[in-house]
Amino acid sequence: MALRVTSIPALPRVNNGIGRAWPLFTTLVMAVLTMLPVRIPGYAALTPAFTLMAVYHWTIYRPDLLPSTGLFAIGLVEDLLTGAPVGAGTLVLLIARAGVLRYRRLFVNRGFPFVWAGFTLLAAAVMGMLWAFNCLIMLDLIDIRATVFRLVLTVAAFPAASFALGRSQRVLIDAHA
Repeated sequence: MALRVTSIPALPRVNNGIGRAWPLFTTLVMAVLTMLPVRIPGYAALTPAFTLMAVYHWTIYRPDLLPSTGLFAIGLVEDLLTGAPVGAGTLVLLIARAGVLRYRRLFVNRGFPFVWAGFTLLAAAVMGMLWAFNCLIMLDLIDIRATVFRLVLTVAAFPAASFALGRSQRVLIDAHA
């Protein structure tokens, strides 16, 4: 007999197609927002990791609606369109999802400061991993200041992104469940 985790409430079933596709759609929109061309010198390297924000949010609140295959496709498209090493962003998104999924029970039904602190730790790990990948690919130590600044921007932008994702979840998924 398998032990059942009782501290996490069961997720309501989503019967409409829009509600089921919404987490993947919003993650894709966040990926496009991350890649959006802005005519500011150096902005591409300092864009907040909006895709990571969506992955974190949906993995905590609706992991059943954010499949790994969809994340793989979004990460691959993002890598190809940004010119990043193919598979690096994909791998990071899948590792982030697996890590959050493992500790999901700690974040469900918690206050926002706790969830934000968890995102801060995840974002620091992801940015560090991406920095290490780039250092290995370039065979040189890259200046970490841009990575730290991107981390700060990502953590600072998370409350607004989380609010928007949470509102859309309540309107499109929970209302029609």
